[in-house]
Amino acid sequence: MKNKKYLWLTGAIVAVIAVAVYLLSGNKKEEKISFETAKVEKGNIQTSITATGTIEPVTSVTVGTQVSGIVSKLYVDYNSVVRKGQVIAELDKTNLISELNAQKANLSSAQSSLNYQQSNYNRYKTLYDKGLVSADEYESARLSYQQAKEQVATARESVQRAQTNLGYATITSPIDGVVLSKAVEEGQTVAASFNTPELFTIAQDLTDMRVIADIDEADIGGVKEGQRVTFTVDAYSEDSFNGRVTQVRQQATTESNVVTYEVVISAPNVDLKLKPGLTANVTIYTLEKNDVLIVPSKALRFMPNEAFLPKGESIEDVESPAKLWTKEGNVYKAHAVKVGTTNGIYTEILSGIQAGTEVFTDFTISGGGEEAEDQQAQNPFMPRPRGNRNANQQKK
Repeated sequence: MKNKKYLWLTGAIVAVIAVAVYLLSGNKKEEKISFETAKVEKGNIQTSITATGTIEPVTSVTVGTQVSGIVSKLYVDYNSVVRKGQVIAELDKTNLISELNAQKANLSSAQSSLNYQQSNYNRYKTLYDKGLVSADEYESARLSYQQAKEQVATARESVQRAQTNLGYATITSPIDGVVLSKAVEEGQTVAASFNTPELFTIAQDLTDMRVIADIDEADIGGVKEGQRVTFTVDAYSEDSFNGRVTQVRQQATTESNVVTYEVVISAPNVDLKLKPGLTANVTIYTLEKNDVLIVPSKALRFMPNEAFLPKGESIEDVESPAKLWTKEGNVYKAHAVKVGTTNGIYTEILSGIQAGTEVFTDFTISGGGEEAEDQQAQNPFMPRPRGNRNANQQKK
């Protein structure tokens, strides 16, 4: 029994010693803080927006007819190359020729009537001058002569109109280009009673295309003429095409409560890969600065805290709205810098630090268990908000 008591007492003492050693050791691994750095160096800053658009010719003309009739001849088809003034179709001219002949007959009749009325007027004028006819008879002859002249003029206009309509039956290309679409076939009747029937669509130059892109209202403020553009099309998924913004149209389009604006983008097409109607996936570079001094933007948010520095190290700060941090010996030194444009990831440095300088951007804490992880989440090298300590105490 005595031996059992002795063994129990010995075991308790050993346990107390073990607990003491465990507590004195801190029950935690040593915390190690490591820093991430980046060099201030020359680079490019770009910001861009994306959109979709449709490829179309810069100039395209819809060819129609101003007279009704039956299409008697077609001289072109899809993809035909045409020249300005080239005959591309003809309508049946039978009725138009008959109308022209009828109007010419009317003109001839009106001209004969004019000749008679002119002779009659001249005779009455001679008699009137001699006092052999009354003024009423003279005025009547003069009026008939005047009316005959007007009838001739009207008949001449009718002949001209009939001649013009006959000319409209021969349809020519208004521009040099390529036929994109054909809406009629030989033997089809076209009626021009209320509107002009569309027969063909001709694109002037397929080597000079454009993209009409729809830009969201949230992005349109950054789009300007002259900005660089790249775009792709599904037909050539591995190719990238280049262009420039040539026009920002002011008229808005609203569809399903989404407001967009049309932006015109040049699309050189020397190799004729781009076809009218293709959908383009557009990237417009709203900001481009090349070969400027840049630094990761997070470096401007880095701020060491002296309370967490290893023993013997210190901070040398400066008053500035923007600063970068370096380490010189055991001193963390702030450099006041002037910043330019930024795309969120990188920021342009205008002055205050030299290219090649290594600056702090972030830190990591290893070791220390949950407490170290909690400290890293709170970022001990950033200023702590008020009440943070109480919050930690409440968490504990």
